[in-house]
Amino acid sequence: MRRVSLTQYLVEQERKLHHVQPELRLLIEVVARACKAISHAVGKGELADVLGAAGTDNVQGEAQKKLDVISNEVLIEANSWGGSLAAMASEEMDEPFQIPNEYPKGRYLLLFDPLDGSSNIDVNVSIGTIFSVLECPPEVTTPDEASFLQPGTRQVAAGFAVYGPSTTLVLTVGHGTVGFTLDREVGSWILTQPRIEIPVETKEFSINMSNARNWPAPVKRYIDECLAGKEGPLGKDFNMRWVASMVADVYRILSRGGVFMYPADAKHKEGRLRLLYEANPMSFIVEQAGGAASTGTQRILDVQPSRLHQRIGVILGSREEVERVASYYAAAR
Repeated sequence: MRRVSLTQYLVEQERKLHHVQPELRLLIEVVARACKAISHAVGKGELADVLGAAGTDNVQGEAQKKLDVISNEVLIEANSWGGSLAAMASEEMDEPFQIPNEYPKGRYLLLFDPLDGSSNIDVNVSIGTIFSVLECPPEVTTPDEASFLQPGTRQVAAGFAVYGPSTTLVLTVGHGTVGFTLDREVGSWILTQPRIEIPVETKEFSINMSNARNWPAPVKRYIDECLAGKEGPLGKDFNMRWVASMVADVYRILSRGGVFMYPADAKHKEGRLRLLYEANPMSFIVEQAGGAASTGTQRILDVQPSRLHQRIGVILGSREEVERVASYYAAAR
């Protein structure tokens, strides 16, 4: 069986299909190398003294883990000097990171959640990295927050890595979604899922049930119908799956279908997840795999961001189920 590396895949996208510019290819390769370094640190765990709290809070006011800080530093260092970026923004930093003056600047903006699923770090459950790539506005020489406030439809690439039993990388450059597995022996990302397609229907849902008392009526209606099983209006039994790492929950949905829900509710009135670092890249990936992504009332990729660290409600996964939930929102208006 022909083994296709990430580099070869990107070169073919560039050379044959003209989907990827050389500068974008280099940027994705650098991000992928940084994910390999993070995977190595995650794999060492307690042996490398990377577990536990860092003793600091991020811009969201959330306590940082050591691996949060390490992963952020790895991505910043790896991407500062390559010449592909105009600036970077991270969930862990207050303001955009400017490329140092001694390095050349490129045409792209990189946004990332360096370590998604931090609550799972110390209990040895899958965690990961999420990233999104935008083009810098052509008239901008020193990108500020406003430069990053582009709707998800403007993304030119998005991806996420999962650091689990195997390390995987899911990627889209706007022409389908593909998956790679890290061959640790040779250090290469190998194409293992040349075309990821989410099943249209599902019998699984993923939601944090501890928030049930705060859910809006459309979400409560849908979950009640799932729990009603074969005797209920949906006519089938559902299983609930919840890892509390978005990367792991979405990867499962890409693999076998399902719907992931973290809606805006009475407690999280804007939503819990970050639009630019989590919702947009995951929605781009899911849509490119044939799924759908909605706030309940609007396609996520159409949302115009207003703040760098803006939060939003998220419902994504198998198309029929997402559309069903959206119809319940419409009926409740």
